[in-house]
Amino acid sequence: MQRRGEFRVSVTKDDLVFASAHFITFEGHRCEGLHGHNYRAHVTLEGQLDEESWWVFDFVTLKKIMRRLCDEIDHKVLLPLENARLQVVETGESVTVAYEGTPRYLFPRRDCVLLPIPNTTVEMLAELLAGRLRAELESMGARGLTAMEMEIEENFGQSAFYRVGL
Repeated sequence: MQRRGEFRVSVTKDDLVFASAHFITFEGHRCEGLHGHNYRAHVTLEGQLDEESWWVFDFVTLKKIMRRLCDEIDHKVLLPLENARLQVVETGESVTVAYEGTPRYLFPRRDCVLLPIPNTTVEMLAELLAGRLRAELESMGARGLTAMEMEIEENFGQSAFYRVGL
């Protein structure tokens, strides 16, 4: 039977959340204060139906992967490593953050996640989590997927989306 439409599966659950602290830098040499959000992740996978299972991807597996990815950054301070205005330095059990050379924060290392992104905006978090999910899918040999969309909500009605072909 020839199927003409496209299929996609989507997962957002009450436990696909992470409560994290962050700050972002802005144009004009501004750096906002440290604050937190209760973020929520929502992922959509598009692709062909697996002709043995008749699904795009197993919901149970997708939820487990997303839960683990959210847990990795839950209750942490999110620090970007690729921001030219910030200097993030690990020293023993501490992380020091300076903004344009001026010391700003000192955190216990265990409370931080150092991220390979330029700023901890929801756009960058969506791209980061999509990349980590993509790596997981590739490592498990997922087939037939054609696209992914990751939404990260930082507040009710305030979110960013990142979409990528697979």
